[in-house]
Amino acid sequence: MSCGLNIDRINKHAKYFMRFLDVLPANLASHDCTRGTIVFFAVCGLDVLNSLDLITETRRKHIIDWIYGNLVTPRPEHRRCSGFQGGRFVMIKNDNEELLENVRCFQWGHLAMTYTSIGILVTLGDDLSRLDRKIIVDGVAAVQRSDGSFSACIDGSEHDMRFVFCAAAICHMLDYWGDVNKEKMYQFIMNSIRYDHGFSQHTYGEGHGGTTYCALAALELSGQLNRISAAALEDIKRWCIFRQVNGFQGRPNKPADTCYSFWIGAALQILNAFHLTDFDSNRSYVLETQDNVVGGFAKWPQSTTDPFHTYLGICGLTFTEKGGESLLAEIMPSLNISKRAYENLKVLHSKWSFQNVEDGYQGTYRNLAKELTETKISVEEDELVTSPLIRAQ
Repeated sequence: MSCGLNIDRINKHAKYFMRFLDVLPANLASHDCTRGTIVFFAVCGLDVLNSLDLITETRRKHIIDWIYGNLVTPRPEHRRCSGFQGGRFVMIKNDNEELLENVRCFQWGHLAMTYTSIGILVTLGDDLSRLDRKIIVDGVAAVQRSDGSFSACIDGSEHDMRFVFCAAAICHMLDYWGDVNKEKMYQFIMNSIRYDHGFSQHTYGEGHGGTTYCALAALELSGQLNRISAAALEDIKRWCIFRQVNGFQGRPNKPADTCYSFWIGAALQILNAFHLTDFDSNRSYVLETQDNVVGGFAKWPQSTTDPFHTYLGICGLTFTEKGGESLLAEIMPSLNISKRAYENLKVLHSKWSFQNVEDGYQGTYRNLAKELTETKISVEEDELVTSPLIRAQ
């Protein structure tokens, strides 16, 4: 029998996330190189639980400094491989320059780690002043393929819809697209619509709930969702709605899985169609997967909990807007962060926009001053010229 959310269970789930900020259990040892994603689930999960105050100011500063310590900024003569890594496993301190040069060959940004790192920083209220937005987006553009898709990193990586989403999310959060080709990205996404109207990982794949979310979110974040015809949008809505069994499944003929309450739920939120689903059935399924003793949510009922399904399960519950779930913060579906964090981000966007305008004015003034300096102002016998632009009357 499922149990709803109340203050006691909220506190248990919050403590569950806090534990992952201290130590990883043995079954997550293989995720050590992607610690950034686990920190994202923990920090953003606490935010959605309205429990971010459990992170002290000292720890908040420590997390922010740790995130920035994973930032890769290439030298001018090196490849454009900027971005964040998932940890400091190839960030060493040594006086041996030859060793350091060899290590740099393996230091490059990863799109998923960059997306989650920026999400963490924004959620913790950082002003991103230590980021060079252009250099970060240069790194994003460097991993775009000729078909419009994106690789995770500069070398040895898959390229599919997951990283298309990460690329769009990074550019949107930094409010800068640089050399990223949005048209090619759009074409790749549209070429990935399958016969049943779901989106696949890449061309000729199978329609999937996670990649359908990634495709729709990328289109919305890049301002291109309105390019899809009304008829096609209705077909995509239908595919998503048909993924509900009690909770949501990721593909036809698969069992329900907690994480798809977010992936499909958020896709339907982007399409303004979540109201067409069965809220109670979805909520009951997700709540059946929670551990009522130590907190956390699992993929299926009576299964082992993990931070991934815990975060996405809680985010999925925010869409139901019923009962105890009013204890949860609203989220911004296409970025998968709280609306509170997104408001912080919009403040930064306004600040950057003002700086751009101010820099533009300063550049204009500098150019005008240069022109005036280089223009010879002469005084003739019968006419006084006070400016190269305005004659005295």
